[in-house]
Amino acid sequence: MKRIIAAMALTIFAAGTALAADTVVLKAKNGDVTFDHKKHSAGGDCKACHGEGTPVKLTLDKDAAHKLCKGCHETKKAGPTKCGECHKK
Repeated sequence: MKRIIAAMALTIFAAGTALAADTVVLKAKNGDVTFDHKKHSAGGDCKACHGEGTPVKLTLDKDAAHKLCKGCHETKKAGPTKCGECHKK
């Protein structure tokens, strides 16, 4: 029984990962931001953005996105940090 539950959990996790969008477009007043989920998730550290537990779809407002995304880019010294580098009209 434990093996069946473990197999089901693994299947659900794998399906969720496989169904995650490759790119996500975040609508913004000063230009949409295209987020390459596939590229960012290649490192395998889902918790960095999604937190503990099973990854779920994020709901980001302007302040949360800037804190999470720009903050990570600044910390890792990689990726865009200026407005026009993310926001495209």
